[in-house]
Amino acid sequence: MAEPMSRALEASLRLVRAQAALVKRFDSRLSGLHGVSFADLMVLIQLGRAPGGRMRRVDLAAALGLSASGVTRGLIPLERIGLVVREPDPRDARVAYAALTATGRERLAEMLTAAEECAAEVFAGQLWDGGGLGQLSELLAALSGKESAGLWRG
Repeated sequence: MAEPMSRALEASLRLVRAQAALVKRFDSRLSGLHGVSFADLMVLIQLGRAPGGRMRRVDLAAALGLSASGVTRGLIPLERIGLVVREPDPRDARVAYAALTATGRERLAEMLTAAEECAAEVFAGQLWDGGGLGQLSELLAALSGKESAGLWRG
């Protein structure tokens, strides 16, 4: 018989399952309405909040917790559909920026509306009405580290 799991491991596994379920739900909504994934939305949100709507690819990778090559692969489809453009640095040929296009900015606003609706559905109900959602948000920020606590605030 297997040893019982610690509360920490059980909580970790539940968090991973919840994250997978949320991503699946957001992917379904966003792909159906906008032809993008939740991962694409995360990239667009970061660019949308960056000064001038652009970031160095290495900084974008760090902000998203991805490798530089992972970000580059993720940007290709967004470039193809005209939401993001690659901008070289005129002073350093080794540096490349990812920048939102005007279309990307418009579509991001539409995607955020869809994502807000999806999130409202996920967190509807009595469990979340009495401050549970705020508490969850604070606990997740603490788990992620202080440096990311305000990452998604606009």
